[in-house]
Amino acid sequence: MAFSRAERKKLLRDRELLPPLAESPFGPFPPGHGVKNETTVVKATGVAPSASAKVPSTTEKRHGGVGSGGGEAAGAESVPERPILVGHTGTGGMNFSTFKGNGENIRSQSDGRFGDPKGPGKAGALKKQKIPPTEFRSHYERGDLPLSIQQAATRSLLWRVNVATLDYHYFLPIFFDGLRELEEPFRFVATQGCYDLLERGESKILPTIPQLILPIKTALNTRHPAVIVNVLKVLQKLVLSADYVGQALVPYYRQILPIFNLYKDRNKNLGDRIDFTQRKRQNISDLINETLALLERYGGDDAYINIKYMVPTYESGIA
Repeated sequence: MAFSRAERKKLLRDRELLPPLAESPFGPFPPGHGVKNETTVVKATGVAPSASAKVPSTTEKRHGGVGSGGGEAAGAESVPERPILVGHTGTGGMNFSTFKGNGENIRSQSDGRFGDPKGPGKAGALKKQKIPPTEFRSHYERGDLPLSIQQAATRSLLWRVNVATLDYHYFLPIFFDGLRELEEPFRFVATQGCYDLLERGESKILPTIPQLILPIKTALNTRHPAVIVNVLKVLQKLVLSADYVGQALVPYYRQILPIFNLYKDRNKNLGDRIDFTQRKRQNISDLINETLALLERYGGDDAYINIKYMVPTYESGIA
């Protein structure tokens, strides 16, 4: 037994599964004036023609079929009855969620939960990112940097040229790019090189600020605590290295400060024990607060409102 498209739509409307304006933008068609379509759908109690069954032609239907007493009786006997599910009219479905992979063969049954029974996966906001090889490493290995490591009571850099005569537009971004290095001696050379260049650069530092933003942002986005601590110390040195550097950094707060929100209040809860990282200036939270205070102090009148926009929990320490 088959029913027409209009009957199927009426069934869907009765079950409130069809939107009210599904037939046309102006509402349903009047009876007998709908879309003419010969497509029919078999009801659950009817019969479904199989692929191997022969469909009688128009001549066979008119003359009662070939080799049978009647076309209707022959069709009913040749095609076996089997119920099928009409689309959008049943209540079937999967009894588990496919939202998350079943690598551990754990499925959430249909008891009101959605997703994995252990809950959603970690967002990974503090996950350490992979650090690809830096340009600083390639420059150092090729011998492009005019320096060498001097091994004495303490390690230092021995420059083969006067640092003040270097091209800061070329060398300073290279050393800032090496701040995300974790291996020695690249980490030491990059950090100490930044300190030496900032200490003797004076007026050459300010024009290079736009070139330093991308290396600073990339290093902070690695989310390695050791790298972040290193960058914060160099950033403080940068602000104090020359005049108007703090004001020049204000337009770039949106690139630098987002990572500060993640670690600003992440202090270690050691109870009554002593946190020795504070003595060595290795505490990320304290360094972030110090850096924000320096940025506000040397950033001019617009520094505080821009810091507050990016770090809402920051409170001004300037009277």
